[in-house]
Amino acid sequence: MTDTLDNNNRKRWLALMVLCLGVLMIVLDTTIVNVALPSIRTDLGFTETSLVWVVNAYMLTFGGFLLLGGRLGDLYGHRRMFLVGLVLFTLASLACGIAGSQAMLVAARAVQGLGGAVVSAVSLSLIMNLFTEPADRAKAMGVYGFVCAGGGSIGVLLGGLLTSTLSWHWIFLVNLPIGVAVYALCVALLPKARGHAHGEKLDVAGAVAVTLSLMLAVYAVVNGNEAGWQSAQTLGLLGAAAVLMVLFIAIEAKVQHPLMPLGLFRLRSVSVSNVVGVLWAAAMFAWFFISALYMQLVLGYTPMQIGLAFLPANLLMAVFSLGLSAKLVMRFGIRRPLAGGLGLAAVGLALFAWAPVNGGFALHVLPGMLLLGLGAGMAFNPLLLAAMSEASPTESGLASGVVNTAFMMGGALGLAVLASAAAARTGAMTAAGAQLPLALTGGYNLAFLIGAVFAAVAALLGGLLLRTASPASAQHHNDNNTQNDEGASTGAASRATAS
Repeated sequence: MTDTLDNNNRKRWLALMVLCLGVLMIVLDTTIVNVALPSIRTDLGFTETSLVWVVNAYMLTFGGFLLLGGRLGDLYGHRRMFLVGLVLFTLASLACGIAGSQAMLVAARAVQGLGGAVVSAVSLSLIMNLFTEPADRAKAMGVYGFVCAGGGSIGVLLGGLLTSTLSWHWIFLVNLPIGVAVYALCVALLPKARGHAHGEKLDVAGAVAVTLSLMLAVYAVVNGNEAGWQSAQTLGLLGAAAVLMVLFIAIEAKVQHPLMPLGLFRLRSVSVSNVVGVLWAAAMFAWFFISALYMQLVLGYTPMQIGLAFLPANLLMAVFSLGLSAKLVMRFGIRRPLAGGLGLAAVGLALFAWAPVNGGFALHVLPGMLLLGLGAGMAFNPLLLAAMSEASPTESGLASGVVNTAFMMGGALGLAVLASAAAARTGAMTAAGAQLPLALTGGYNLAFLIGAVFAAVAALLGGLLLRTASPASAQHHNDNNTQNDEGASTGAASRATAS
C-alpha cells in the first residue's frame, strides 16, 4: 500500500513537471516579446500606439478563450486538448518567426494566444485537481509560479541575446524545439482520459460574445488618441462592446452549460480576486511594456541590456514563487501576503514614475525592478489561491480559469489605456516644444503613475475585502462541500467541473 501511494505521489509531481514545461514555453514567449518590442517597432514600422497590438492580439485571444479552453478539456479530455493547444501554439510561433508585415505578425500572435489559452487552462485545471491538500496545493502552485517567473528570467536574457546577435524573428523560432520536446513528453507521460463533461454542449455563443466585446473595447481605447475620444468611431466601438458584454451576461444566465456560471461570483473570494487581478494585471503589463521602451528609447539601452535589467526582478519572482510564497501563505494566510506584495509593486511603479530623462540604472531602474519583482513574487500564488479559497473542489479549475481570464483581460485593457495616456502626454509635450527624449519620459512617467495607482487600489481591495481564512480552513470548507455534493447527479458534477 505504501509503495503504491509513493508511486502515485511521484506520478503526480512528474505530471506537474510536464504541465509546467508547456506553460514555460508560453511564458518564455511573452517575456521575449517584451524585450524585442522596440526592434519590432523599428523593423515593421509600428507606431507607439499600434505596437501594443503585438501584445494585445495575444492577450485578447488568450483571455477570451481561456474559459473555453478549459471547457474543451472537460468535453474532450485534458490530455488531448493540451496537445492540440501545444501544436497550435508551436505552429503559430513559426508563423510569427517568418512574419514580414505588421498584419501577419499580429494575426499569428492572435493564433498563439488561442493555443496558449488551451494549454494554460487545461494545465492549471489539472494542477488544481491533482493537488487537493492545502500544503501540496501551495507547493504545486509555487512550482507553477516558479516556472512563470523562471521563464521570465530566461525570456528576458534569451530575448536580448537573440535580438542583439541575430534578429527579433528568432525570439519566436526558439519555441519550435521546445514545442516538439514538450509534445513528446506529454504523449509518453500524460495518461489518456475521457473528459468529465463528455456529451455536453459548448457555450460557443458566450465565448464569441465576450471575446468580441473585449476586442472592440481595446481597439477603441488604443485608437482613441488618433480618432478622438468623442468621435463616432470611438463611441460606437465602446457602445458595441458594452452591448456585447450585456449579451454575454444574458447568455450565461440562460444557457444550460455556461462558459462562466454567474453564480460563482456570489463567492466573495472569487469576485474580489477577479477585480484585484484586473487592476494588478493592468499595472504589471504596463511595467513590462513601457519600461522596455523607456530603457531603449530614452536611456539608449541595447536589447541585451534591457534583458539584463529585467533579470533581478525575474529572479526575485522565481525565488519567492518556488518556496517563500508558499511558506508565507501557510503561515499568514492569503490576505496579508497578497496585499503586501501588491503594495510593494505599487511603490516600485511609483519609483519608475519619477525616473528622469538621464536616469541611471542603479538609482532609477534597479530599485523599482527589485520592488516589483519582490511584490509580484509574493502576490502571484496568493491571488490564484484566493480565487479558489471558497470554491468547492469541483469548481477549483473553473475558479482558477476565471481569475486568469480576468488577469489577461485586465492586462490588455490596462496596457491599451496606459499606452494611450503615455502617447497623449508625449504628443502634448512635443507640441509645447519639448525635445523628444523629454517628451517620451513625460509620457512614460504618467503611465507608470497610473499603474502605481492601479496596484495600490488592488492592494487595498485585497487587504480589506478578502476573508482571513487560512488554506487549512479553506480545505475544511471544501471537504464539507464535497460531502454535501455526494448525492448530486453525475451530470450536475460534470457541469460544476467546467473549467
